[in-house]
Amino acid sequence: MIRARRICVTAVAVLAALAGSPGLAQAQQPPSTGPLSARDGNGLPPGWRIDGKSGARELVWRSGEAVPTGDARVEFRTGNRLLGVPKPAKDGRTFRLPLDDIGTAGLTDLQVTAAGRRLDAAAEEPRVSGAQGVRLPAQAPANGVDPGKSGPYRTVSGGYDLAPVRLPGYATPVEMRAQVVAPKGATGSRPLVLFLHGRHSTCYKPGTENDNQDWPCTDGYRPIPSEKGYLRDQRLLASQGYVTVSIAANGINAQDWQAEDAGAQARSSLVRQHLARWAEWSAHRTTAPAVVRAAPKADLSKVLLVGHSRGGEGVNRAAMDSLYPPPRAEDGYRGQVRWKVRGTVLIGPTIFGQNPVADVPSVTLLPGCDGDVSDLQGEDFVDGTRGVSRGTALHSAVYMVGANHNFFNSEWTPGEAVAPAADDFGDDPEHRDPVCSPGAATRLTAKQQHKAGATYIAAAARLFVAGDDRVLPLLDGSGRRAPSADPARVLTHAVGGRRTGGFLPDGGAKVTGARLCSAVDPNPAVVCLNPATVGSSPHFAWWETEKETGRSAVALKWSAPGTPARVTPAKPLSLHGSQKLALRVFVPPNTTGTKFDVSVTDSAGRRATLGRAQLAGLPGSERTASYWAQELRVPLTAATRAGLDLRHVKSLELTPRSRSGKAWLMDAWGWAPGTPAVKAAALTRVDVGRTLVKEGDSGTRTYRVPVRISGHGSGQVRVYVIEPGSGRAKSKLVTVRPGSHAIDVPVQVKGDTVFGDDVQHDIAVKAVHHSVVGKHRGGLTVENDDPEPVITLSPVVDRVTEGGTLTWRLSIDAPAAVDLWQPVRVLPVTEGAELSTKDVDPQWLKEWSGEEPDPERRLSDASLWAWLTIPAGSTSVDFVTPTVRDQVAEPTESMRLAMTDRDARPLPDRPVLTGTVLDQP
Repeated sequence: MIRARRICVTAVAVLAALAGSPGLAQAQQPPSTGPLSARDGNGLPPGWRIDGKSGARELVWRSGEAVPTGDARVEFRTGNRLLGVPKPAKDGRTFRLPLDDIGTAGLTDLQVTAAGRRLDAAAEEPRVSGAQGVRLPAQAPANGVDPGKSGPYRTVSGGYDLAPVRLPGYATPVEMRAQVVAPKGATGSRPLVLFLHGRHSTCYKPGTENDNQDWPCTDGYRPIPSEKGYLRDQRLLASQGYVTVSIAANGINAQDWQAEDAGAQARSSLVRQHLARWAEWSAHRTTAPAVVRAAPKADLSKVLLVGHSRGGEGVNRAAMDSLYPPPRAEDGYRGQVRWKVRGTVLIGPTIFGQNPVADVPSVTLLPGCDGDVSDLQGEDFVDGTRGVSRGTALHSAVYMVGANHNFFNSEWTPGEAVAPAADDFGDDPEHRDPVCSPGAATRLTAKQQHKAGATYIAAAARLFVAGDDRVLPLLDGSGRRAPSADPARVLTHAVGGRRTGGFLPDGGAKVTGARLCSAVDPNPAVVCLNPATVGSSPHFAWWETEKETGRSAVALKWSAPGTPARVTPAKPLSLHGSQKLALRVFVPPNTTGTKFDVSVTDSAGRRATLGRAQLAGLPGSERTASYWAQELRVPLTAATRAGLDLRHVKSLELTPRSRSGKAWLMDAWGWAPGTPAVKAAALTRVDVGRTLVKEGDSGTRTYRVPVRISGHGSGQVRVYVIEPGSGRAKSKLVTVRPGSHAIDVPVQVKGDTVFGDDVQHDIAVKAVHHSVVGKHRGGLTVENDDPEPVITLSPVVDRVTEGGTLTWRLSIDAPAAVDLWQPVRVLPVTEGAELSTKDVDPQWLKEWSGEEPDPERRLSDASLWAWLTIPAGSTSVDFVTPTVRDQVAEPTESMRLAMTDRDARPLPDRPVLTGTVLDQP
């Protein structure tokens, strides 16, 4: 038999319990006494517990206050490793992750995160921000054309509300409601711009601060009209001649926590359902809603999709699905594609799948003070397109200093929204952020932010749909501004378009005089940003694996000028036809005066210094993702004069000229003005499925992770095979083509008759070359099919003289393959005298309840609720209560112990046991 002891979540204890360490138990307060307080280092940290009922064991975190509904995904992590995505409860505070989703190996440092920020660390002392010298970037010169100016048309607006649609995997139908704004009196067919909002609360109670995530809304509650939050953007576009529609997605927001892809496929299906209706209405005007008939005919060959937050990932998937059809079983739209997506605008987007559409031009708005998707993971809509396809589609990142996440939508903005709304960045009066707290010189007001956002949405429409290259300098890193967006400071960089060559840190490049660093490897020796760095980088936002191949940068650090850093690609590249060399480089926030000379060498050894570049860091603090690359350009004229062969450029050199500093080179490209024609390549598409199998009672069976490969041609993807229970992954580069079984991940399942957990064998896939990936994650779930053992509690020693030890035994009739948890609770004595807090060993009392013996009180008043653990392979665990001997004459005393449910209520079909303590004669 094994003696029980108390455990700790933070570093080893509950973690050790998960790992199957023998004889562990856990003490918690009953719910009636309120949440646990911090202990002395041996107990649970605030908010955490292990829960379980009938084998459904869970790791549970409860926040001290409600976690606002947002677009970032709440995740449980241990260090840099993703444990899983917990299920939210209706209270908005409780999150549960089944233990069979976690596994049991090597767990340390439990964390709750959302887009890189900690949700469970509010009580920690803030770090020194290092944000001295925060300043606004210099105002860029004005562009010749300002897309933020209203056009010549008056507008007409209204809504439509059609029958809801059913989407695969969603139990409740999703609404087909939208807000339309169109030019009045415009002739001919007009381009269509569709808006999709992000994940927000779905319902609110008028006159109160109450909102929730129900759908449909219950009595007294109304739908939050998030689709009306872009009316100003729509009116600007409509005045310029575009038909606009903003669609509602509350039905998805209420249910997407159940979806493995966080709702990306459902949002794509909803977007395409609306586009299909617009295609029908363009062909048959009399069937259209009144507001559509009042608008000009929509030209479905010219469609721009605008998505905010999870809506950004949704419209990216809709663009993908329009070019490369998804699996029919998972798609809520099965009709023909009667439209052409010319581009996308992604506002503070999520990109959980990290698979952007390479051949559809995009603009990604990155809010510098985003308090929701705070890691600015949407940068991967730019970085993740490199080398995947033709490279002619422009992918622009627009970094907007001082903008938050919510204020791009007026229905998420306090003072403008009909429902409760908040500044997602928040404000702590005791620890004001020098960059993003309201009132900071670098922070935008809601109206300033929305105006700037509307301007850059209009710029994308003008470039991608109208084909007006005069707005290109606003988006491609040329350093021009739109006066309509003033006073916002906006910086841009881009890949694609008329860029050639490509000095990329990965792909076999050799680096000397600097360090080739990994964006996401947790090893401090190779990581690009040390974990202790104040702030973070959008280029290095974590994905689902602890280590990820193919994301890297060149890290420069110098204490004196003059030592060059050289990047030599695996083979020479061509800059022929380019006017300039465009580099994407970032430096630490709030720094100034970083300078370096830029040189290139051709295959014949001829070298030319192209010019000197200088840049200052962005405004940044510990709460911002300000390590973001700015685009720097130097002309290639010096290389031409020196006779270099620009068709065969061998290497790139950066020579620091400032006294000391740090810099990171993301990439460098040959650049020329203009926008090339974009034609989507015929690519191979990969979608990972999920299969559920039972383990069986005997024998070994081999199953395979279901993967669908469709499309055309052949391509390359990287497959991450995730180790069950650990989250660690091994990767391999795989060539895929339709009809093949190139991604073959066999899983051996051994049958047994021992109760255990379900086991998940997962893979994740990323596009590398000539491919697209839809559903990026899936696998094989092996379901335990053995009954859970019946747990009994029985006395071992239940009658002692004071100074003796009462002992009870928690038992099962056969060992299980996993730890089994069972809570027991000390109950009030109903007859006779009850043991007091001074009748038991004070250290035992402290360890189990966190309380002191004084003041003396009944033992049942000491919050004694213990989760006992029968370790895997064992059949019992003992719960002991050591009593103390005193000199006080006392009557016979007792304590009562009962097995309980997870709400600390005694199980009605199990006996309550009594231990008796006799006075010392």
